[in-house]
Amino acid sequence: MFKSFVSKSLLAAGIALAGFAGPASAEGIGASLLTQQHPFYIALADAMRAEAQAEGVPLEIKIANQDLNKQFADVEDFITKGVDVLIISPVDSTGVRTVIGRAQKAGIKVITVDVPAKNVDVTSYVGTDNYAGGVKAGELMAKMIGDKGKVAIIDYPMVASVVARTDGFKKAMESHPDIEIVAQQAGITRSEALTTAQNILQAHPDLDGIFGFGDDAALAAASAVASAGLEDQVKVIGFDGMKEARDAVANNPVMVGVIAQYPDEMGKVAVETAVKVMNGEDVAAEQPIEPGVVTKDGETK
Repeated sequence: MFKSFVSKSLLAAGIALAGFAGPASAEGIGASLLTQQHPFYIALADAMRAEAQAEGVPLEIKIANQDLNKQFADVEDFITKGVDVLIISPVDSTGVRTVIGRAQKAGIKVITVDVPAKNVDVTSYVGTDNYAGGVKAGELMAKMIGDKGKVAIIDYPMVASVVARTDGFKKAMESHPDIEIVAQQAGITRSEALTTAQNILQAHPDLDGIFGFGDDAALAAASAVASAGLEDQVKVIGFDGMKEARDAVANNPVMVGVIAQYPDEMGKVAVETAVKVMNGEDVAAEQPIEPGVVTKDGETK
């Protein structure tokens, strides 16, 4: 397994060779991330690189592009190269179990980041407390629509972290009996979410609110609301807290709030955890990061 960190200059040389995205050394950290098409994951990857450099640890990052087959191939490559720790944000929380098992059989410790894996034990999960964030989104929605009306959810049901968000949102709605969830439909990419939002608005012209599982879904929903001329009726809440969504909350009356994640903190903690594992230290099985709430009035946790 990974050598002690006595000679950081040698490890720094390993980083330079790896380039954080080029050929990996036979030791260190391999990371398979869900996407780089979203600002959240760009910030997550940047934080991982910065922390790896600070720690003097070789790191290679591969991008799955939301393709489970590519993620399998990337992890298999890490297994062949013999990395010490795999950090992975699963494309499919259930489907990734097989390849995680293969990595573990090869002696590689596995840390999931942002998205948990189902039906498989990993060394640690680092991510937003998505259920709590969903509850916060639900309570904010109730406040913004006057504690009554009809709402819809744009979903990404293959990802466990999103399921936790929607479960939390629905749990919050149980305390608001005059609010009815009339639709819950998938809209994974922004273009898909736009079509989903348009279809929901057409089916439910009396809709009062939409909860988007992520910023892209929420921004697409806000666009659909504007196109339908329902800016004074439908309120939209997102989840992630990237700059575009924060700007929309500040300037677009349809976007009334967003649940904020902290990808920089998440990436830093994931690499810190990997280093502890490589040093033989114990780490917590779950490391939840509390989300914040962004509205026109500011940001709170």
